[in-house]
Amino acid sequence: MTEEVEQTTKDFVLKKLGRDLKGHPFADFVAHLLGTMGYRTRVSPEGADGGVDIVAHRDELGFEPPIIKVQVKSNEGSIGDPVVSQLYGKLTGDEYGLLVTLGTFTAQATSFARSRYNLRLIDGEQLVRLIFEHYEQFDSRYKGALPLKRIYVAEAVEDSE
Repeated sequence: MTEEVEQTTKDFVLKKLGRDLKGHPFADFVAHLLGTMGYRTRVSPEGADGGVDIVAHRDELGFEPPIIKVQVKSNEGSIGDPVVSQLYGKLTGDEYGLLVTLGTFTAQATSFARSRYNLRLIDGEQLVRLIFEHYEQFDSRYKGALPLKRIYVAEAVEDSE
């Protein structure tokens, strides 16, 4: 039962994001999520961004490493190696790359990223986990877009008699 509720909620979150925050608004949402995780972000203006939608960093001015170049994909399909390789090609020096999608990644894309210390992939499933983790820090705009309520469910515990 608990797994059903959790899966239904995950499906709701992914569908809602895919429908209501398609394209550039999804980049704003991911930037906000990164902000709740302690990063400062700059979102590229709408239009051609050269494959980098967000630049994230820890310091106020954005000069101190690590600098994270983020690309977001608001589609629910599977992202392949060409997209991942393209983002990796945008990294210089000690920069990091992060690709966030509502969908999944192909085995080739995952394999490519695993072999790079400075590249991370976040699929829809992982994104929802991060949303659940940081939801309490979301501003009212995103809480309104994703109306969620925390519930507590008893864990199955065996009697020790």
